[in-house]
Amino acid sequence: MNVIINPAKTCAFTGHRTLGADINERKIKTEIKKLIKDGFDTFLCGMAIGFDITAGKIIAKLKKKNNLKLIACIPCENQSSRYDKKQKEDYDYILSVADDVVLISKEYTPSCMQKRNIYMVDRCSVVLAYLRQERGGTVNTVKYAKKVGKEVIVI
Repeated sequence: MNVIINPAKTCAFTGHRTLGADINERKIKTEIKKLIKDGFDTFLCGMAIGFDITAGKIIAKLKKKNNLKLIACIPCENQSSRYDKKQKEDYDYILSVADDVVLISKEYTPSCMQKRNIYMVDRCSVVLAYLRQERGGTVNTVKYAKKVGKEVIVI
């Protein structure tokens, strides 16, 4: 498919796999709609359970009324192998409506998730993050995004 990405109009999602009581789909959708109003039309989804999948499903729904592009950025082919039935259904749904799918590594490697996160940050101007813990992939992605001068919106 190879969608051409304009970083100035692209947002990447990063967030924890478990969503707390302080966040819900409505809050995420509100932030995404603000980005769309500001001219963002391309969204990079890392396809992890939790925040990524929730945000990806929101974009999938909003694509019906807006000219949006959704790019699924998959760290490895077997990313969803441990997802439960509902998580796998959501994952497959997002893949089915994605405008492009980027596969970072055929096989799982200890660094494939980090490489996926760097890939997304390097191709966007804004990172929408659900960050509540100072450890793990989400905090590393946010730190990298700030280091390379990207805007980070923490919800």
